[in-house]
Amino acid sequence: MSSQNARLETGGFVPFYRSYTKTWVHAVATAGLTAFGTLTIVHRWFAALALASYVVPPIVLYLRHGRDDDRTDADHEASAPERDESLTESEPEPDTPKSESNHAEPESEPSGSSRAEPDATGTIETTDELESPASSDDGEESTAADETAGTAARDAREKPEPESEQAWHTVEAPTDATLRDVAVAAADDTADSSAAYAVGDGGIVLTDDGDEWTAVLEDGPAAGGNDLRGVDATADGAAVWVAGDSGALGRIDAETGRHTDFTAPEDITDNWLGVAVGGASGAETILLINGSGAVLRGTYGTDGDGRALEWTGPEKPGSGSSLSGVAFADDAVGYCCDTNDGVFETTDGGESFDRVGLEGADGTLTDVATAGRDDCLASADDGVVHRYDGPTWTPERVADDALTGVARREERAMACAADGAVHERAGAAAGWERTDIDAAGALLAVSLAETRAVAVGEDGTIVARG
Repeated sequence: MSSQNARLETGGFVPFYRSYTKTWVHAVATAGLTAFGTLTIVHRWFAALALASYVVPPIVLYLRHGRDDDRTDADHEASAPERDESLTESEPEPDTPKSESNHAEPESEPSGSSRAEPDATGTIETTDELESPASSDDGEESTAADETAGTAARDAREKPEPESEQAWHTVEAPTDATLRDVAVAAADDTADSSAAYAVGDGGIVLTDDGDEWTAVLEDGPAAGGNDLRGVDATADGAAVWVAGDSGALGRIDAETGRHTDFTAPEDITDNWLGVAVGGASGAETILLINGSGAVLRGTYGTDGDGRALEWTGPEKPGSGSSLSGVAFADDAVGYCCDTNDGVFETTDGGESFDRVGLEGADGTLTDVATAGRDDCLASADDGVVHRYDGPTWTPERVADDALTGVARREERAMACAADGAVHERAGAAAGWERTDIDAAGALLAVSLAETRAVAVGEDGTIVARG
């Protein structure tokens, strides 16, 4: 059959003529009609030629096409059994078994399904249609169902995923003062006890209620407006300690929000550069560090007359270089670091310290974090985190910019950088992954809890996850 006839439909003259109008023969016949019609101005008999040139071709093609179709159908019916028998007889037996994926039959997949699905090993299974539709209506319903399913699948693929609850996001702060430290104030981090506290310039102390942050203190525990540089919470999250310049020191009751001023402990008005708290509320151990390399140790508890706060020290665990970070793992084990590669460990709640490193660091240490004895991380301003697993120190390149803070929670670790990025390691054997955050300023401190993390920095910057 010619390519022209192959395009012509069967089933009556109207379907045939509809397909005929799309062929080149119809185009020629139309041209003849126009040409001979124009010549009627010469002689009226050209009108007959015009009509004949347009009417005769479709009639001839229709009659010829019908006969060809009849012969073709008859030949097909006569030869169909022979072809089937021939194919059956000549089908070769396979020498080797074919892949099961080529013959796997779905147990419950609808017959209208035509998309091959990959199996667990990446092999694509192909299935043959087991049954033909019982009627054209069934076929139409199957097609409609396939189209509906396909549309739903496309919509599901194109619909953007909702933002994960664990994604980092910026939080509006009620201040533009630089925030220098942050602490999540609940070790178990349950929904009704989780809270975070941030401290910064001018004595500002902020706490959050979800993503809404409010000021607990506007100008420090002694209302002196001195910059605050450290904050930490008790193990149960019931109390929070803040410390800063000119000996500023205070304790905040997390439940009531009331604070007690303990500024200038032991009449010391040094600038406190950090604070760490070990133990539960009412049995607290407090460590304060300063720029002279000294540690002041305090205990807060109950005596016969009520609450009592006692201090011992200050003691210098190192050479006198400024201390830059301090952290407790529990009420006994803790670490502090200085700006001269010194890292010091206590196993008696800060009564004594032993130097455990660090030698040969290229950068200056900026912060320290711990999850227990012989388990310490120290960040540096050259983008390296030094990992201690007693007695070995291992440097890990985390960033190209200065790391300003580091946090630890069991096997997870997190560090913040001066360029506003956060770097996280999911486990001891995992690598560090960088997350760029649309932070307004440099990040200076980070705190990591069970299901949330918070980082703070310049210009009132607060970013949170969870």
